[in-house]
Amino acid sequence: MSSSTETLSNFKEAALSIMSTRHPWTEFLSLSSLSLPSSLSQATTRIGINLTRFLFNYSFILLFILLLSLVYHPLSILLLLIAFAGWYFLFFTRESDESLTLFNLVSIDDRVIVVALVIFSLVVVAVTGVWLNVVVSVVIAAAVVCLHGALRTTDAGGLDDYESPYGPMLNEASAGSYSPV
Repeated sequence: MSSSTETLSNFKEAALSIMSTRHPWTEFLSLSSLSLPSSLSQATTRIGINLTRFLFNYSFILLFILLLSLVYHPLSILLLLIAFAGWYFLFFTRESDESLTLFNLVSIDDRVIVVALVIFSLVVVAVTGVWLNVVVSVVIAAAVVCLHGALRTTDAGGLDDYESPYGPMLNEASAGSYSPV
């Protein structure tokens, strides 16, 4: 298997894993789960855990903010929806071992499909002149995601599935073995 085929396969698996992290919106938006973190390290740990746990919800928020930023550009919305539909139907929902066949004559490789979809997506953003809207909406969405991720507490049951990026440094029992620099 070539390197680019492995990369495409990994990209597809990552996208499918995003879709598998769906959690109910009631759990995601629960006000009883919000509290201020006690430290910066706790905030970054919460962001990491919540980003892993609610990746689908955060992706949906990103797309919703992008849609809101393009509300005055209906042609851009239409063309971007066509691009998203192309990505969804031509890449994400197909099995990795089946190739796309046109008219039972030509078999198209996944690499060709990805290149065509990337080019189409970039042309849509460039031609419609909404690249600044897209950049600003992604920055705003990232801020919203980080804010929610830092404020949302992680329940004790969910922490079993996720490893803290700080490992034993946050463990109170081993605090004596670490000294401040």
